[in-house]
Amino acid sequence: MVAAVAIPLDIEDAIDRLKRERNAVVLAHYYQESEIQDVADFIGDSLQLAQAAAKTTADVICFAGVHFMAETAKILNPTRTVVLPDLEAGCSLASGCPADRFAAWIAKHRAVDPGAVVISYINCTAEVKALSDYIVTSSNAEAIVRSVPADKTVLFAPDKNLGRYLEKKIGRKMVHWQGSCVVHETFSLRKLVALKERHPKAIVIAHPECEEPILAMAQYIGSTTALLKYAVASPEREFIVATESGILHQMQKQAPDKTFIAAPPEANCACNECPFMRKNTLEKVYLSLRDLTPRIDMPADLIARARIPIDRMLALS
Repeated sequence: MVAAVAIPLDIEDAIDRLKRERNAVVLAHYYQESEIQDVADFIGDSLQLAQAAAKTTADVICFAGVHFMAETAKILNPTRTVVLPDLEAGCSLASGCPADRFAAWIAKHRAVDPGAVVISYINCTAEVKALSDYIVTSSNAEAIVRSVPADKTVLFAPDKNLGRYLEKKIGRKMVHWQGSCVVHETFSLRKLVALKERHPKAIVIAHPECEEPILAMAQYIGSTTALLKYAVASPEREFIVATESGILHQMQKQAPDKTFIAAPPEANCACNECPFMRKNTLEKVYLSLRDLTPRIDMPADLIARARIPIDRMLALS
């Protein structure tokens, strides 16, 4: 029988104390539980968190997000300690794009077109990043795809929905890896239509990882941060938000006089919450800072190869 781990009653104060003692910083994604967001030193989307990781002077980075995000922080900070509160916090996009299959996919296309450019969404493993020419996030994907010469074939992975959205917006055909996000694919068009009928004045805003029928209903499409900024700045008072529901916490904090409604999933479940993001808890944040585990470690050669396309992204962002 495993003994219970003692957790202090004043866990927020204990986390603050450990941050001071360890010279640690807590980076949290918008999709984390609200109580984790509230103890974080920096909250953001994938691009903002990568930028924050690149700039930090902390000795320890506690990354309250998912595995590929903590890997990115380690790639940018190879000499610092990076901990992830729960190592099982993965990502369906990353797990759906194994590096060996990805390498074979690239080789197949480059056998026909040796000059093809590989652009990978940041939601992928370090091994996949190391095989890529550029890394992108939903915040900068359009700009980076546009920066590739028009005569070059773009191999885009692993999110087919983001790829299709970019194709339509830019008017440029790309070759897509057939991956998707389990959360953003779960939104129900039928229920969204019914919800819009009940809230006719609500503005539908959506993340480009959503499927095309959901995006077709949206009056605004953007990255997590773009959705937040749009909702706060807009003169409208009511919004239906088609992305992971964790962002509603920041929306409500920054615009307390507005109404934010999470877009409904098809099933009668909390499927609009990322099951991987929600593996992290405040207690696990505390334990990771106390014990400096679980740690993210990778071979130096992998870090060096994976950093090249990330640095290209940051230079263009």
